[in-house]
Amino acid sequence: MRFLQSREQQDFARSLDAMLTAADTPAAVRAWEAGDHGPGRELWARIAQAGVFALAVPEPYEGMGVLPVELALAFRELGKHAVPGPYVETAAAAVLLAGCGALAKEWLPRIAAGEAMVTLAEGGGYALDADAADAVFVLSPEPALAPPGGELHVSADTARRLYRPAAGRPASVTPEARAAARDFACFLTAAQALGVGDALLAQTVSYVKQRTQFGMPIGAFQAVKHRLADTLVGLEFARPLLYGAALSMAPADIAAAKVSAGEAAYAAARTALQLHGAVGYTQELDLSLWLRKARPLRDAWGTPARCRGRVLEG
Repeated sequence: MRFLQSREQQDFARSLDAMLTAADTPAAVRAWEAGDHGPGRELWARIAQAGVFALAVPEPYEGMGVLPVELALAFRELGKHAVPGPYVETAAAAVLLAGCGALAKEWLPRIAAGEAMVTLAEGGGYALDADAADAVFVLSPEPALAPPGGELHVSADTARRLYRPAAGRPASVTPEARAAARDFACFLTAAQALGVGDALLAQTVSYVKQRTQFGMPIGAFQAVKHRLADTLVGLEFARPLLYGAALSMAPADIAAAKVSAGEAAYAAARTALQLHGAVGYTQELDLSLWLRKARPLRDAWGTPARCRGRVLEG
């Protein structure tokens, strides 16, 4: 199957890429890691002005309607530039709240405008960036609206700050809405993971053209070429699955996209680390900001085993 993006979709993705390229996202990521949300919040506002959050909000609540293809393009760019913050969770919260009456009126216009940063948590689990969020919606076992903050826990990616949310007040959210929000979070995480994998591959290709051994670039070695080719094949295999899921939004299609994109991004991280050699282990190198994201994104909102099970069930 061949997926062709419209000119408007291509222009949207290019404009978002240009904006994020000029925004020095590595500096925002490092500030976010240290608990300084200022640069990340400024970036959040600019992304909201570009209309990203409005793509997940129905028109009656000042959004553009839920547009999965455009969201896939946008979240791939967010992953490609390693943008910090609960973007997936905020967009999924918009789907969660769409049919929730008073909660929808209270939160959705603010989400569409980028005025509200929201995160999600499963019962007994962690909420991403709850210290920066304006609210935490707990999905299970009983839906609840918890206050920001909580107990900070160690994360493999220090820019993905995980908190155990505090007790909240009950929220009237249907099981169907919670299931839709989980699927949406899984879908957007797949797009983000694909962007991370694309960025890791691009940075590695650039590096192997510059690093030399025995008087020639290491990118000329056959073993290096094969490793990069395998990485590219994984990413290109995941790409149509993501866009196919955007068209159908069927749970099994979303799970297939998630497992493929997550595994491809993780493989890209392993390739990048191996081919960069010892310098790849250093935190000073911006590459580390992408390396640390690949494994958590692979498992977030659906581990590979869980997603494969959903594909088989579907």
